Amino acid sequence: MFSRDVIHVDTRHRVLALDGLFCPCAIGKSGAIPATDKREGDGATPTGDWPVRGVLLRPDRIALTDLTGPLLLPWRWIRPDDGWSDDAADPAYNRPVHVPRPTSHERLARDDQAYDVIVVLGHNDTPPQPGLGSAIFFHQWVIGAEGAPNATEGCVAIAPEPMRAILPLLRPGMVMRIS
Repeated sequence: MFSRDVIHVDTRHRVLALDGLFCPCAIGKSGAIPATDKREGDGATPTGDWPVRGVLLRPDRIALTDLTGPLLLPWRWIRPDDGWSDDAADPAYNRPVHVPRPTSHERLARDDQAYDVIVVLGHNDTPPQPGLGSAIFFHQWVIGAEGAPNATEGCVAIAPEPMRAILPLLRPGMVMRIS
C-alpha cells in the first residue's frame, strides 16, 4: 500500500514511487543492506524509513522556476564552501561542514550534476554514530560513459526531470522508505 507521506524505493527493481509518480532510480554500487549493517565507505544503500529533512540547491545550476511548484520543505542554496563530513573521527561526522578542512569530507559543489539538488535524509543523524554511514542523500543521478546511470556511494538518485517534479511534492513529516 502506498502513502502520500512515503517516498517508496524498491531497491530490487530500482524504482522510486511517490503519489502516483514512478521513475527509475540508482542506488549504492554495493546494493542495499539492512541499516544495522551499514558502514562508512561500503557503497551500500541502507534499508529502512528515513525522514526527509530538507533540500539543498545549486544556485548556479537550478532556479526555483525550474520546479513544477513551490518548495514546502526547508531549503537553502549550496555555497562554494559547503561540505559534509564523512570522517568517523571528526566531531562533525555526518554533519554539514565548511571546506576546505583537514578531515575527510564530501564537497557539495561538485563538477557533475549529482548534487545540483540534494534532499537530506535522516540516516544516522540523531545523533550520528561514527562509522555507521554518512551523507545518505536523495539526489540527481549522473550518466556514465556507457549511457546508463552510475550507481551511487549509498544514496538514492533519479534523473533531473523527475526530481524537479518530485521536489514540490515533498513536505515536512515525509519519509523515504528504502526496501
